Amino acid sequence: MINAKLYVIDYLLHGTPKSFIIRAERMDNSEAWHWAACDAGIGRIGRYGREKVKKTTRPWAEKFGIADVRWRASGSDAEAGQ
Repeated sequence: MINAKLYVIDYLLHGTPKSFIIRAERMDNSEAWHWAACDAGIGRIGRYGREKVKKTTRPWAEKFGIADVRWRASGSDAEAGQ
């Protein structure tokens, strides 16, 4: 993770706002939905860095009450994705 950056992910869990910071090499909307699901206790995080884990999708996360996932680079006021 030499090129890793910090990202802030904001989301709603059953209407309650949640936010966390994650270090990742890249971020996009599908990654943000997966990590929001992991933060909410729904998604799975691999045990080892090389273990391939099926990413949690937006429709699956929405079934468990996750909504309005947004992400941005840490230190950035502008939102990058939704």
